[in-house]
Amino acid sequence: MPTSEPSPHPKPPARRLELEATIYTLEQLRDHGRAEDCPGFPDGAPQVALAGRSNVGKSTLINALAGSKKLAKTSSTPGKTRSVNIFRVLPDGWKLVDLPGYGYARASKTDRAKWAKLIEAYLTSTPQLKAVAMLLDCRLPPQQLDLDLAAYLANIDMPLVAVLTKADKCKQAERGARAREWKDILSGYAPVVVSAKSRLGLDALWAALERAALGDVQR
Repeated sequence: MPTSEPSPHPKPPARRLELEATIYTLEQLRDHGRAEDCPGFPDGAPQVALAGRSNVGKSTLINALAGSKKLAKTSSTPGKTRSVNIFRVLPDGWKLVDLPGYGYARASKTDRAKWAKLIEAYLTSTPQLKAVAMLLDCRLPPQQLDLDLAAYLANIDMPLVAVLTKADKCKQAERGARAREWKDILSGYAPVVVSAKSRLGLDALWAALERAALGDVQR
């Protein structure tokens, strides 16, 4: 019987996200860090974090990347993510880390301060962290909270991947103008333009995140 020839360019295996840990407190963050240093623990794996304002569509984007509607909790009310959620990217083994959204005005000052301390502790005490993917709403001009995060990441010498979300809600000319605006602000980091709804740019975003996990953040 004739046999089919193998494809010269085999399709890469499908990526999957598997929730590995959910962290709510500084104590849990420290315990998780210590566990990763234990002999035999399958780690030292590079990490890339997702950060953005509470209504930027972070959970929806994670679900789109994973091809699932239920992996990350979504809600019509901003601020759903109140923990550091660590996902293992399979089959490659690096980690995608979902940080709490910032700027949720309806949360108490105490809660906002707690989330800020948790985010800062994660960013400054995780040696495996290779880059932060900063999610920005394509529909809005640069917001002060986003500018503050960009300045903070630059101050701690953290490479970033800029991501313009909700691109399906903007015309192509508007997306291009916003991308150029952010590229200038971020000293040459060109944003990846994505839409979780239409799946625009998701392959390009996966490629950028994978490069970042390898320490190759491109401007």
